[in-house]
Amino acid sequence: MDDKLKSALGGVTPLPSNQAREQALAAAMTAFDDAQEQENAHGAQGMSWRDRLKSIVSNKGTWTMDMRIPLGTTFTALLVLPLGIAMMNQTALTPLDQLFEQPEQDIAARDRVEAEAPQETAAVEMPADMDLSDALTAEPAPVPSAAPAPVMTQRLSNIASSGVQNFESVAGGEAGDRFAAFEEGGVQIVADNPVSTFSIDVDTAAYAYMRRSLEMGQIPQADAVRVEELINYFSYSYPAPMGDAPFATSVSVTPSPWNPENRLVHIGIQGETVDLDAVPPANLVLLIDTSGSMDEPSKLPLLKRAFALLVNEMGPEDTISIVTYAGSAGVVLEPTPASEKATILQAIEDLLPGGSTAGAQGIDAAYDLAEKAMIEGGTNRVLLATDGDFNVGLSDPDGLESFIETRRDQGIFLSVLGFGTGNYNDSIMQSLAQAGNGNAAYIDSYSEARKVLVEEMGGTLLTIAKDVKIQVEFNPQTVSEYRLIGYETRTLAREDFNNDAIDAGDIGAGHTVTAIYEVTPVGARGSVDPLRYGDEALAAPSDGSDELGFLKLRYKAPDGEVSQLIETPISFDGDSAMTSDDLDFATAVAAFGQKLKGSTHLRAMDWSEIRALAASAVGDDPAGRRAEFVRLVDIAASVTN
Repeated sequence: MDDKLKSALGGVTPLPSNQAREQALAAAMTAFDDAQEQENAHGAQGMSWRDRLKSIVSNKGTWTMDMRIPLGTTFTALLVLPLGIAMMNQTALTPLDQLFEQPEQDIAARDRVEAEAPQETAAVEMPADMDLSDALTAEPAPVPSAAPAPVMTQRLSNIASSGVQNFESVAGGEAGDRFAAFEEGGVQIVADNPVSTFSIDVDTAAYAYMRRSLEMGQIPQADAVRVEELINYFSYSYPAPMGDAPFATSVSVTPSPWNPENRLVHIGIQGETVDLDAVPPANLVLLIDTSGSMDEPSKLPLLKRAFALLVNEMGPEDTISIVTYAGSAGVVLEPTPASEKATILQAIEDLLPGGSTAGAQGIDAAYDLAEKAMIEGGTNRVLLATDGDFNVGLSDPDGLESFIETRRDQGIFLSVLGFGTGNYNDSIMQSLAQAGNGNAAYIDSYSEARKVLVEEMGGTLLTIAKDVKIQVEFNPQTVSEYRLIGYETRTLAREDFNNDAIDAGDIGAGHTVTAIYEVTPVGARGSVDPLRYGDEALAAPSDGSDELGFLKLRYKAPDGEVSQLIETPISFDGDSAMTSDDLDFATAVAAFGQKLKGSTHLRAMDWSEIRALAASAVGDDPAGRRAEFVRLVDIAASVTN
């Protein structure tokens, strides 16, 4: 060991010196600061190490106060961490009911409310296109669901186990649409009820609505499928009228493809075709629904494009007025010559949606404007365009019908164009159109607007016969049973046929009307067995043993009050003037409509047979509508299966 070290250990330990301690501490701090400056040219933030060491040395008795920063940080972390977990779980990935437990009764109550609440379908905007037709038929983009996972699982299980009906209720974009309820026409026993009476129907709204539903992958509700409107959507090459008669009638009898023992009796009516140059001047009032419910791509925007087509077809002697209604009615355009197309089109383009639907007020204002611009000997018509939602003012259908009938008797007719889904009130629109001696159409696309307002403009605007009624008396010696396919909402009492005060349907220029009866010949197996103790059937005329029945038709001239009668016998051979393609195609459409609505009378014919019959009868189809129908049969088969 070194002598100096031995000497130091053996010496007396010096007393503590504050001065020496401070000098040593100062030297150490100076050395430390020099080292820090060399390592970090920017220096440390906050207090210097010298000040911190001084604070520690001079306050060594209060060291717990300096724990406030780490303790505060720890407390904050303990508080924030659970909240962060809760916020993270409040996303679509994890339902809240999996994070926070709920009492069983609360969960049961929630599930019960969700099960009873009506399911709303989110509106899907379709991409705009120049002619709108592609946008309106495009497949809608998927909409993310905000429903909790357990509820969605329950819905999907219901769909899988219950089939079509639950599919409609969950996926149906037509939820909220309203149709008049009716029962399908049943079989009638000729011995008990040999006479059938009904009003004709030239409306086509049911077909366009059905097409839209199927193209969206949905099955339309049964009351939306009016079979006669599906049949009458298409044109048929029936014989043209001769002489002064406004239309001609044809009859043909064919075998029934779904029941070989039965026969189908086809009754065809062909209205006279009128050259548009010969059509009298028209006074049109466009009554446009601009309420908030019309603020959808398939409603007001499509409506504007549709009426632009109509305006471009009008002649210089025609006049157009525009009335809108939303909360209150207003005149947008006073009667204006159709030659001022730019003014009219701009007025249409400037329309904006908003407010509730004061439909009755709008109808009142439109009729006043039509009366103001009345053209004697011309066409005076209000053209109502709406989704059918009347919720302000005189919305009682009976009151509206009575008002429209009064104006109809003054020479102002009413036609209706329906738009959109989810709020569509077909029952009101049908009632108003019938009361106004007009027709009802449903516009689901730009091409449908062109069909109704351009191609069939004469029939839409010009009535050639009104209050057209059909009555058929069946021969009990040759027919045991009969059934009218469709026309359930148009049936009349037997005594109504000769009563000219009873309103009925109207025929426009160029329109064709088709009615089909299914009849069971005597001796064939019917729906009921003959009575053992029944009365003998009345004897038929000796010269009519081959007659199935007798057709009678009544109609009035557009400005007439007394009906005229047309009579035609119905024989087994029928009328060869009706082409086989027309007969087969009309039969295929009749079968399609019955099967789509779940008719019990069509159990023996499947979708492939309906498709084959329709495809074989497409024939001359310049507009492609018959080919489109064949495609709809394929869609219906896939959706229902």
